Amino acid sequence: MSVLVNKDTKLIIQGLGRFGHFHADKSIAYGTNIVAAVHPSKAGQIATFEGETDHSGVANRADRYKEEVPIFATVRDAIKATAANATVIFVPPPFAADAIMEAVEAEIPLIITITEGIPIMDMVKVKSYMEGKQSRLVGPNCPGVITPHECRIGIMPGYIHQAGKIGVVSRSGTLTYEAVFQLTNNGLGQTTAIGIGGDPVNGTNFIDCLKMFNEDPETKGVIMIGEIGGTAEEEAADWIKANMTKPVAAFIAGTTAPKGKRMGHAGAIISGGKGTAADKIAALESAGVVVAQTPSDMGDAMLEAMKKA
Repeated sequence: MSVLVNKDTKLIIQGLGRFGHFHADKSIAYGTNIVAAVHPSKAGQIATFEGETDHSGVANRADRYKEEVPIFATVRDAIKATAANATVIFVPPPFAADAIMEAVEAEIPLIITITEGIPIMDMVKVKSYMEGKQSRLVGPNCPGVITPHECRIGIMPGYIHQAGKIGVVSRSGTLTYEAVFQLTNNGLGQTTAIGIGGDPVNGTNFIDCLKMFNEDPETKGVIMIGEIGGTAEEEAADWIKANMTKPVAAFIAGTTAPKGKRMGHAGAIISGGKGTAADKIAALESAGVVVAQTPSDMGDAMLEAMKKA
């Protein structure tokens, strides 16, 4: 099984510029079912994707593919015509919040926002608008979600993923890839890998993902990748201690970051005596989580956590 996405996911692309087109093409090559695109000025046109199949994705496909994807003016029009149940947003930062809220208004179940650099106040507005609504937001500023051999949404490289039994949730994009690669190499594989993004105001958080993985019968363990800034990891540690029934491993990036200096992600800043790597590691270890000391130890930490369970 998996969480969030699978072979039955019907995906819309919002933002079909060069970047969006490139990664939509990669997702189609992987076998993802992209049923529509949304671009108001191109409504009624057809987007064509053609190339070599990525055989690390959906099995038993021809060596080459050609897909024609209809373009609609609005998300609601696209859903009405295709019964889509997920959308991915590549819309540029100044317009991305409106794109998210359009998808929420159309009541699509899953919204994955790849866009980096959305103003914080725009995301505050989005969070307020989403209160009481049915849609789930993953991101923004995230690499997306993959269920190996079934569905790729976002920008993660498909070939490093392998179907298996570990759920992955991460604030970091590149460290997600490293964790996935190690899990593939040590034979554990992944049920689903979720990049939640590193911005201070986002949608789905660590606890949301831990809950989903805890309830998924095929997920036998979880690795979470955090970083300095905020209190999300400490809150996750409290939830793990009280509720988690499966082994958890973790890595916290930013152990050498100077206090008060912003590092990479908008959320990665230590301030007011909170958000240090040491605090996060201590909280996780007190919850029974095996914490990797370096990025190269993440796979081994997961194996150790599985042995302890």
